[in-house]
Amino acid sequence: MIYCGIDWAERTHDVALVDDGGQLLAKRHITDDAAGYRILLDLLAEYGDTEDNPIPVATETSRGLLVAVLRTGKRKVFAINPMAAARYRDRHSVSRKKSDPGDALVLANILRTDMHAHRPLPNDSDLARAVAVLAQQDATWNRQQISNQLRSLLREYYPSALAAFESWKNGLCRPEAREVLKAAPTPSRAARLTRTQLAAALKRAGRQRGIDAEVERIRETFRAEWAHQPPLVEDALGRQMLALLVQLDAACTAADDLAKAVEETFPQHPDADILLSFPGLGVQLGARVLAEIGDDRQRFADARGLKAYAGSSPITRASGKKSSITRRWVKNDRLNHAGYLWAFSALTNSPGAKAHYRHRRDQGDWHAAAQRHLFNRMLGQLYHCLKNRVLFDEATAFPTALAAAA
Repeated sequence: MIYCGIDWAERTHDVALVDDGGQLLAKRHITDDAAGYRILLDLLAEYGDTEDNPIPVATETSRGLLVAVLRTGKRKVFAINPMAAARYRDRHSVSRKKSDPGDALVLANILRTDMHAHRPLPNDSDLARAVAVLAQQDATWNRQQISNQLRSLLREYYPSALAAFESWKNGLCRPEAREVLKAAPTPSRAARLTRTQLAAALKRAGRQRGIDAEVERIRETFRAEWAHQPPLVEDALGRQMLALLVQLDAACTAADDLAKAVEETFPQHPDADILLSFPGLGVQLGARVLAEIGDDRQRFADARGLKAYAGSSPITRASGKKSSITRRWVKNDRLNHAGYLWAFSALTNSPGAKAHYRHRRDQGDWHAAAQRHLFNRMLGQLYHCLKNRVLFDEATAFPTALAAAA
């Protein structure tokens, strides 16, 4: 048996091949381009890599063209956590020395000694991987981060804008709010806006109904008595706000474009109907869940593995006479974040979910703990439904309330 380790870098990669006895068979330094990938594949073929019996490969990343090339065919690719690889490095040397060729050798030896303890990258379909790319939460988080920066800046010199837009859903991210801020970047200019100018700004943002009422409300808010910065400082802050507003416009456009792409792509997936049958899961949130769990049913041995991966199940720490049960800190943060949104939304869409949440609160759980427990239960139900290809059923998922009523 031959094992391959690749120390990944931005422009070059170090490759090491070892046999069952840990003997270094070959090492190469390749470039991150088509020529380098060809050298790597030729090296693997030289040492017995075939389509029916491919050489397993360990690296420290799960993305990129290098991983895409290696995943062709039946080859198993293992993405080893860099922290875990560092611990393995200390097994062979306590001097803390480090080199890229040495790291490639460490990765190869990880597969040689402990391949059974690591899972290869899941064999997700191309459609599931496309959904995972489109449904990434980075665009949404980036939009929220810039929105928070803008809110913090407006609080320094323009509180009337925050008061005018606080009743709108999504607040500063709404096109109407951004158009009004472009028309009046300072509170002094906002107080001079006419009804016609405000109406034109709302129409440019796409608003079609209730324009007159909103114009009157915003105009009264801007003309109320507010504290002001000195004129020169106020103008400078207005320029800074406009620069930040450009970034927010771009972030909102990116998030909206990706959301539209998800709406077109996600319903095409065979698991979409099952995910959408769950209370609290819409197209966007369902796509996020699919993006993180994939559609390779062999990825998780059982529902407990999926729950541990999501961080919804507790973890026990026991040593001597001490034992404690706490939440998981090492988890898939994206899936965990989506899970909290899912559990929160399910409270208003599922009587059983709401009853389960209230029961946990009555037992003494805080809000977050009760939500996490609900997410843990619904995640197990999702695993069952995906495995058996059945839709969510409220009576089957939460039979306790029906049994008590009977």
